[in-house]
Amino acid sequence: MFELKKILSAFLMPLPSLLLIGLLGLLILWFTRRQKLASWLLTLSLFGIFLIAFQPVSTALLSPLERGYKGYIHTGKPVDYIMVLGNSHVVDKDLPITSELSRASLMRLAEAIRIHNLSPGSRIILSGYDGGTEISQARMMAKVAIALGVNKLDILLLETAKDTWEEAFQAASVVGKRNLVLVTSASHMPRALAEFKQAGLNPVPAPTNFLASDEIHQPWLKYAPKAQYLEQTERFWHETLGRWWQHLRDMADNAAPVNVVQPDTKADAA
Repeated sequence: MFELKKILSAFLMPLPSLLLIGLLGLLILWFTRRQKLASWLLTLSLFGIFLIAFQPVSTALLSPLERGYKGYIHTGKPVDYIMVLGNSHVVDKDLPITSELSRASLMRLAEAIRIHNLSPGSRIILSGYDGGTEISQARMMAKVAIALGVNKLDILLLETAKDTWEEAFQAASVVGKRNLVLVTSASHMPRALAEFKQAGLNPVPAPTNFLASDEIHQPWLKYAPKAQYLEQTERFWHETLGRWWQHLRDMADNAAPVNVVQPDTKADAA
């Protein structure tokens, strides 16, 4: 189910979808006489790619999602655990270990280390499975954290969680009723908090890896289509699909029949 979900979501991303529409338009143009339909599909594809890579559009979509929670400010309240949600990594011995983590993973880890330094006695929980590599995401982040000065005794690993739902329920078994700070990308924070609250936790949000900003004033940066703006649109759509999936999963769970165990009256009588 996990692999199927990832494959389907990959093809539902804006860029692959628009490229497939463009390819369909080319096939119709080459092999049929329906040139009007082909031109409409090609126009939709090209114009759509322009829009999703256009800063005014991408920022308008992503910014409200990212700005739902402010960055973490230490208030002096004790912090027992700081959990970093996994993202992705590669295993390449020709790279420095900081480059083996994705940008999102590195920013999440850096924020967790910052909070850890502000909170003596706290421990960092690192999560994430291996993703088909020889080392888990959690362990790769631990290597980087130790290289950056974190004591390995202050690190806990959850190495089998594949998605946020699994991370939340595994964390619940470790954290219990103690204080938890949750570190993840700003766009992912609303969905992550929903999963953790469903698991019985009430973490303090610590969003990082903000991508969208209205403070871009140079016209050659603001109005020229760029890959970084395409990434913003894809982050928005990824989280939108994630929330829809979350909603469907919860509906299916609520609709599932509940097995009612009838009491053993003979045993009660005895």
